[in-house]
Amino acid sequence: MTDPISEGPQKRSLTIAGHRTSISLEPVFWQALHDAAREKDISLAALVSDIDEARSTPLSSAIRVWLFQRALHLR
Repeated sequence: MTDPISEGPQKRSLTIAGHRTSISLEPVFWQALHDAAREKDISLAALVSDIDEARSTPLSSAIRVWLFQRALHLR
């Protein structure tokens, strides 16, 4: 079994803001993103769209930062 933290990024496609986009994230971030969407009771695409609207960095980086800040606030 591989360590989920050391696994490389996985690319997935989503439709956000009416267009398809590909996002590369490590599995641990995909899982955290799915968990956050489920807790907010919104779709993964809706959550990514919210993050996309507020970002000033590449989308994958913005998602990682958003998840990190969320983890800090959940402590």
